[in-house]
Amino acid sequence: MSRSVPRAVSALTPFLLVFVVGLALLSTSRLGLSLWHADAVGAADGWTPVLLQGLRVDVATMCMFLGVAAGLYLLLPAGLRVRGAVRVLFAAWLTLALVLPFALELATPAFMHEYGLRPNRVFVEYLLYPQEVAATLGKGHLGSSLLTLALTAIAAVLGYRLLHRAMARNADAGGSWTLRAGLAVLVLALSALGIRSTLGHRPMNPALLAFSGDATVNTLPLNSFYSVAFSVRDLLREDPGARLYDIATPDAAVAAYMRERTGSTRAASTSAPMLVGRAPAYTGRPRNLVIVLEESLGAQFVGSLGGLPLTPNYDRLSTQGWAFDQLYATGTRSVRGIEAVISGYTPTPSQATVKRPRAQGHFFTLASVLARHGYDTTFYYGGESHFDNMRGFLLANGFKRVIDRKDYVAPAFVGSWGVSDEDLFDRAHAEFTRLQAEGKPFLGFVFTSSNHDPFEFPDGRIQLHDAQKATRNNAAKYADYALGRFMDRAMASPYRDDTVFLIVADHDSRAFGRTLVPVDNFHIPGLIIAPGLAPQRDGRLVSQIDLGPTLLSLVGIADPTPMIGADLTRAQGPGRALMQYDQNFAYMTDDAMVVLQPSQPALIFSRSADGTLLPRDSAPPGLVRDATMHALWGTLAYEHGWHTLPGPSRGETAPATAFSAADKR
Repeated sequence: MSRSVPRAVSALTPFLLVFVVGLALLSTSRLGLSLWHADAVGAADGWTPVLLQGLRVDVATMCMFLGVAAGLYLLLPAGLRVRGAVRVLFAAWLTLALVLPFALELATPAFMHEYGLRPNRVFVEYLLYPQEVAATLGKGHLGSSLLTLALTAIAAVLGYRLLHRAMARNADAGGSWTLRAGLAVLVLALSALGIRSTLGHRPMNPALLAFSGDATVNTLPLNSFYSVAFSVRDLLREDPGARLYDIATPDAAVAAYMRERTGSTRAASTSAPMLVGRAPAYTGRPRNLVIVLEESLGAQFVGSLGGLPLTPNYDRLSTQGWAFDQLYATGTRSVRGIEAVISGYTPTPSQATVKRPRAQGHFFTLASVLARHGYDTTFYYGGESHFDNMRGFLLANGFKRVIDRKDYVAPAFVGSWGVSDEDLFDRAHAEFTRLQAEGKPFLGFVFTSSNHDPFEFPDGRIQLHDAQKATRNNAAKYADYALGRFMDRAMASPYRDDTVFLIVADHDSRAFGRTLVPVDNFHIPGLIIAPGLAPQRDGRLVSQIDLGPTLLSLVGIADPTPMIGADLTRAQGPGRALMQYDQNFAYMTDDAMVVLQPSQPALIFSRSADGTLLPRDSAPPGLVRDATMHALWGTLAYEHGWHTLPGPSRGETAPATAFSAADKR
């Protein structure tokens, strides 16, 4: 028996080898990432929790890969283990257990450089669009992508060869059936404990490991496979939405709060939306509406907002209209900007509604209300509109046409993300001119894409800000050039005097996790130009969700809608902004901010006149409640169907269709 135990254990030699090497690789990667962010880790007094808790996560990760496989291997008879097919199968699995985490760690620096976090749900969602991702990586990150592929391939080949040999050397090791079965049960039990990593009520999860006020530092104890696996699990399971923050408040209490807050004349119930009626600022014949959603144009690139001098055209236009100095995006993805601007929908920790099943019909958008008034409602995009399900969402919710990449005849320039902003604006301008001549009111939702990695745009348009052409700064400057060119033509067009224009960013280009919610990277430009609207600089703190109600007020539409944002034409408020950063939600006022995290107490910050945030022990009266109710509202509105309009939409009885060849003019 004394010799049987070592023989049985020796059968696990390849598994133990992978376990140790895996821990070494993941710990080394974590150490490197931590040294990269050494100042932030040191400021959070985080070296011990990052490295020790990280080892805990790595153990759980390797147990996920190895526990069941090792148990099954022990239960196989020696005669079966020596067969070539069995050795190949287990050697391949063990290779995957090393190579997949290794490859994700290689991909982590680039993702963290862009988003300030380890690969997460955003990373997973991008994998659904291989064509766009491949083009972006191939043209903007070719060197790092090739290096990652090469190192992964080398690791896979060498790892498989070594592990196949190790399997062959130990294939005949074993012992009695009873001994192997007992050892298998022990391995499975230890693996389950390693995966759970706690004897408490809840197993280990990213929220349990959070310890800092810096979101980037909080992701360092994780490894990227664990982060991605947890995101996939969340995508597949029943989504709790904002109940991550509060499970005690009844749905009816949230509805009552929002009804009182907005002055709604109709109560939200499980069978009907909550509608908010507002008297519009303009009461004449309803005007056209043009919304220009600028890709990734954060305030850091806008000269008139204290950013780099990259936007002379926007800065010039801001003196001719209503410019917002303290406008904040609701999220860090284009789909967040779309749902906030076009739907007035509050952010949640769930997927954006653009991609969620219950929002694929009867979900409120500005198009759904304007279509009832006979408007042409069209989405103009230079790329593939199927990306992030934009096409499906918009056509299902009030937009009658989609013009995208395939509908441009002989465009002047085509990049990885579609035709250039100039081509996009030229087509939109031609359509607006035609519709005006036909006497057809219109909503034109124009979404740019040139200011997107890998930053491709036509030559000879701008004086480059950076010496290398394909940079974020140069792309932002080109986006501004194309915008200025379009607005100059629009201001000289027949439709100018009947049209309200909104120019706004969807989000900033990057969101670094220096804090739980990096507020500076949510600051975006916003500008409204409308007939008779006096130029002004508006210093109020506002959110993207306030733009929809304001636009309807300026267009002259009085219909009640489910949007809870403020009509900014009114003198008061709103003095608050809502921001979602991964699973953290921020509710910011002029002098304070509340941050909600999953399974954690609310954190309170004071906010000075210059925007500086400092931790404080207690919140102003009612602030945490305000934050919680606003965080919960989006989830409940989605689940109960509150974010909709009652009854059929006039003009929407015929099936919505994409732009057809017959419509090209």
